[in-house]
Amino acid sequence: MSKKARVILLMIIIEAALAGIWWYLARYGMTNPDRVTADFQAVVGQTMGMAMGGLLGIGFILFFVAARNDRKALTSKTS
Repeated sequence: MSKKARVILLMIIIEAALAGIWWYLARYGMTNPDRVTADFQAVVGQTMGMAMGGLLGIGFILFFVAARNDRKALTSKTS
């Protein structure tokens, strides 16, 4: 498995886990309105959105680094 594929697979797994946490917190806030503050949904949305967006940005950078490393490994393998 290439490094690019590993990065993509890892990013999908991590993003899915974060989406699951986001889903859980959103449902918790809806089912327990007496236990959370009035701005709970907005805070959860902003926080999880920022976390997922930041991780996706880092994932793009890691993908390009992995692609470069795959190319370097291929050229050194053929030489």
